[in-house]
Amino acid sequence: MYNFVFDIDDTVYDQMIPFQKAFEKNFSQYHQLSLSELYRHNRYYSDEVFDLTVKGEMSIEKMHIYRISEAFRVMGIQISDTEALQFQQDYAAAQQELEPTPDMREALDYCRDHGLKFGVITNGPAQHQRKKVKQLGIYDWLDYDQVVISGELEFMKPDARIFRHTEQLLGIQAEDTYYIGDSYANDIVGAKGAGWHAIWINRREGQIPANGVQPDFILNNDDSITAVIRKLCES
Repeated sequence: MYNFVFDIDDTVYDQMIPFQKAFEKNFSQYHQLSLSELYRHNRYYSDEVFDLTVKGEMSIEKMHIYRISEAFRVMGIQISDTEALQFQQDYAAAQQELEPTPDMREALDYCRDHGLKFGVITNGPAQHQRKKVKQLGIYDWLDYDQVVISGELEFMKPDARIFRHTEQLLGIQAEDTYYIGDSYANDIVGAKGAGWHAIWINRREGQIPANGVQPDFILNNDDSITAVIRKLCES
């Protein structure tokens, strides 16, 4: 029987929904922009400096300014720090209304109802991610200590140590475990590097780099993670 470990951001819920709400509230004058492209740039620049925020070399506020300002810059628009921070405030507010996608809710139900071992690994500041996990209702399926947050540790995805830590915590083996996440660099590369199987939730039509590691499954917006989990468990 396989075990399943889930990412949170843009995996259990669709992160574009709160991003779009904040964009429409703050930057409706730029309606001609591709929102999906802006979002991809925002994620790229967020990942670029994430390690600096973990080490305390960049404040969370500066990271918030940097990622959205750089995303707009790439698309030929300059915004002020004040605009960037107001966007972040509204983005954070919209995240208070998060809920799992229907398919992810069904997948979590399936894991629970069939007695599977499952859990969460998510990168991010401890308090922020715990709040988000609670908002999503994840504790309806999992205990507090079955949710692994990088901000509570000294390492983060894609570091193999966070996967080893989760194995010990959940009592699982790498070769029997699938990691489910949206970030190719953090989730897929990290999981495969730790000897896990990997399912890529590719909501944003990302591309695998030349000679990059291959996920075991790639799911796009219309594909069902529940169907994949059910197939793996019934095969």
